[in-house]
Amino acid sequence: MKKITSFIGYIILIANAFFCGLFLISAYSSYINPARFPILSTTGLAIPFLLIIVFAFFIFWLFIKTRYSLLSLVVLLVAFPQIRAYAPINFNTSLPNDGGRPIKVLSYNVMSLGGFNGWDQENPVMQYILDQEADIVCLQEYNGAYLSKRQNREIEKLYPYRSYENIGENGSCNTLALFSRYPILSTRTLPFVSKYNGATVSALKVNNDTLYVINTHLESNKLDQHERESYEQMLIDPKADAIKTGLPHLIRKLGESASIRGKQADYIAEEIKKLPKNSFILLCGDFNDTPNSYTHRIISQDLNDTFIRTGNGPGISFNRHKLYFRIDHILTSKNIKSYDCKVDRYSKDSDHYPISCIITLD
Repeated sequence: MKKITSFIGYIILIANAFFCGLFLISAYSSYINPARFPILSTTGLAIPFLLIIVFAFFIFWLFIKTRYSLLSLVVLLVAFPQIRAYAPINFNTSLPNDGGRPIKVLSYNVMSLGGFNGWDQENPVMQYILDQEADIVCLQEYNGAYLSKRQNREIEKLYPYRSYENIGENGSCNTLALFSRYPILSTRTLPFVSKYNGATVSALKVNNDTLYVINTHLESNKLDQHERESYEQMLIDPKADAIKTGLPHLIRKLGESASIRGKQADYIAEEIKKLPKNSFILLCGDFNDTPNSYTHRIISQDLNDTFIRTGNGPGISFNRHKLYFRIDHILTSKNIKSYDCKVDRYSKDSDHYPISCIITLD
């Protein structure tokens, strides 16, 4: 019996080591270029699941054979920066009294303002935006046709400076909107090679400074209705046949989209480097990628992620089809201080939750 128990223990330890290896690959998949290894780069999506498994092994060995728990503990410590990126914990993130002139920023993929509710009808998505009274609002998938006359007047009153830029092929597939209480000096569209997605760069005059606002909507995963239903079914009823046939196709499609986003991220990173030295930069938008992705790492290499620095928890920002990830982000240059970044999960009229924070120019 002692030999059998030891054998079973070694089998469990080998499984522990296997999942620890997978977790490390997943945690640091942001260093895998999706253009070269598209499928491998998607392993970052599995971080929450693998984290639970590795932590469960740690607890198991802690009570069964303490020294074996060191394997999981070391792996958790090595991956801690990536765990923190996925689900940060911050204290005292509110704006101090001497924090300077606060600027509230809101970023929101509005899904065409939730769809068509009838002409000249009160739109709940737009009403949410108006109620927030943010100073700078970056919107993706905007469609101003679905608004009441009253809401249009309210927009003009709150935001005297606005920019609407069509992106994608022929410039008519998607609209990035910028609402601002500060004068918009210029706006240009970055020439992505994309059918539906893109980014804009706007220069805002904030008091005596220039703030560059980059509004982004990067390549989506383009999962059709059938593929989304298959994914949900795999979660509800993970049968071997369904996983064997559906999962490889899903991963391959995610890898293809990640490869396109990686190139878009490289392009945005180069554009950021071209801005004047020591510029104030605010980058918002729907990355369609997590904080543990190549896309996020490349774009944020000279910027700070406001949620990682001042948010709490996983901050899930997509709310459809059981795809629970934070794919909407607000980044700032290092000369901007950020406070109280949060994802508002009470606004459910779009397939994304809005993300907001307070910033001050240092």
